[in-house]
Amino acid sequence: MEDGTLARSYGAAFNDVAAEYDRNRPTYPDALVDHACRLARIGAGDRVLEIGCGTGQLTRSLLARGLCVTALEPGNELIAIAGENLEDAGDVDLVNVRLEDVALPRERYRAVFSASAIHWADPDLSWRRIADVLVPGGTLALLQHFGLRERRSADDQEQLLSAIRRHAPDIAAGWPIYRDLERTIAGVQERRRNVADAWGWLGSYDVGRDYAADLFEDVKLATAPTLIEHTADEINALLATMSFWARLTPDQRDALAGENRALYERLGRPIRASTLAALVTARRRGSQQAQPAVADHRSWASGT
Repeated sequence: MEDGTLARSYGAAFNDVAAEYDRNRPTYPDALVDHACRLARIGAGDRVLEIGCGTGQLTRSLLARGLCVTALEPGNELIAIAGENLEDAGDVDLVNVRLEDVALPRERYRAVFSASAIHWADPDLSWRRIADVLVPGGTLALLQHFGLRERRSADDQEQLLSAIRRHAPDIAAGWPIYRDLERTIAGVQERRRNVADAWGWLGSYDVGRDYAADLFEDVKLATAPTLIEHTADEINALLATMSFWARLTPDQRDALAGENRALYERLGRPIRASTLAALVTARRRGSQQAQPAVADHRSWASGT
């Protein structure tokens, strides 16, 4: 596993490919966003914080539900595109800053959202910062797309990973673990007393911290599995927006892109990949509404 500070520095790579990130990164299922809002008991006019808004993929969904959003994003190119994308979309305050460096009012927000971003913040600070800005009983909602082990796509995904092993073995050694849905649900439930541990386990991130268990409770998981079919150009464009791509040499990038084109030709059909859009929520301690830590999972079918 990468040193935490070094690994988080790779997040800056997204800013260098901001336009490609905006074109090729997927949005998040409406069912999961709606579920998060129901759990948080929020609706039109409520104020929420978003950490790491990127170019506004999740932000737009929050604004569409009438929420008033303060969105933090350290990448100047990313936030510039977010400003264009979200013009006239609703009540949004875009702030070009890292979570660690911003001064926010205590107990200001009914909910804090973060999509594919919280692992780039310093976990020795982030969970405390989030708890501080939430009202008592306020909700933390984390969303991300994870690789999913599933029969229909297992062979294709193995061939993609095999190419990475051949051309970038150091990257492959730290590749996130793909689990099936049953194991994913069980793993989060086993860690439901600490949202930081649950999220770190889901994404193979070094973000688990014991102190977070004292700040949050009532951890829940909701999922939306999807089977996606890519052309070689589509999958290469998506890979080029991922943090590991910036660590490759030009020769490694060319080799991987060529392998994916060859795989597409060999298959004679789109390359299949299974993903799991996951929502993990937790409630800030201090609410009379908090529930005991019990197993809870909701799932929505998505895609083909």
